Amino acid sequence: MANYWSDKVVMITGASSGIGRGLAVELARRGAKLGLVARRAETLDEVVREIEGAGSEGLALPADVQSEQSVRLAADKLRADFGRIDVLIANAGIGPTKDAAELRGEEVAEVMKVNVIGAANSVSAVVPEMVARGEGHLVAISSLAAYRGLPKSAAYCASKAAVSAFFESLRLDLEPRGVDVTIIHPGFIKTPLTAGRNVQMPFLMELDDAVKKMARAIEKRRKRYSFPWQLATIVRAGMIMPIFMYDRISRRNSFRE
Repeated sequence: MANYWSDKVVMITGASSGIGRGLAVELARRGAKLGLVARRAETLDEVVREIEGAGSEGLALPADVQSEQSVRLAADKLRADFGRIDVLIANAGIGPTKDAAELRGEEVAEVMKVNVIGAANSVSAVVPEMVARGEGHLVAISSLAAYRGLPKSAAYCASKAAVSAFFESLRLDLEPRGVDVTIIHPGFIKTPLTAGRNVQMPFLMELDDAVKKMARAIEKRRKRYSFPWQLATIVRAGMIMPIFMYDRISRRNSFRE
C-alpha cells in the first residue's frame, strides 16, 4: 500500500481544522493531491502551505457544504485543475451538546444540514463522474456516537446515525459500478471539537495517530472501520445491551458535555 496515494486526487470537506486538516497533511505526505473544502478561505490557504511543505499539491476550495451548488462548483474547479477526483472524504461536521429540555428545532436543523445534507451535497458533486469512469472511493467520517443515543447529544447522534445509514445505502448501489465506500467511526480525538470539555473522554487519541489509522482503513478499502478498538468494543456491546442497563450506564457517563 506504500504507493496507494501516489497522484491520487482527494477532496476533503471540513478541511480547515481538526480531522480534515490532519488527514489532508497526512495524505499529502503519502503523495496525494488535495482539494480542500471549507468556508474559511484564509485558513484553507494555510493548509495548502502545509501540504506544499509536505511535498505535494493542494487547492483551496472555499465552499459551504450546505449548498449543493457551492460544493458542485468546488468539485468542478478541482477536476478542472487536477483532472479528476479519485477519493471524496466527507468530513465536514459540527457537534454541539444540548440538554433535551433546551432543544430548539432550528438548532437541530443546522446540525442536520451540515452533517447530513452537507455529506449528501458532497456525494452528489462527485458520484456521477466516478460512476462514468467506473472507479472512485467515497469515505464518510461518522462517529461511534452513531450506534446509540447519548445524553445531551440528540441532534449529533441522530446526524451521525443518518450519515452511516446513508453511506451504507450508497455502498450497496455503487460498489457494483466500481465505486468503493468506507464508513469510519472514530472515538474521541484531540481536535477543536473536543477541546474544552470538562468530562473524561475514554481512550482519547492524538490527532496524528487517529489520521494514520483512517488513512490505512481507506487504503484497505474497509467497508466500515471503528476505533479505537477498546471503545468500539464497548459501544458494540451497548447495541445488544438491555435498555434498562444501557440507560443506567449512559446516564452515569455523559462524555459529551
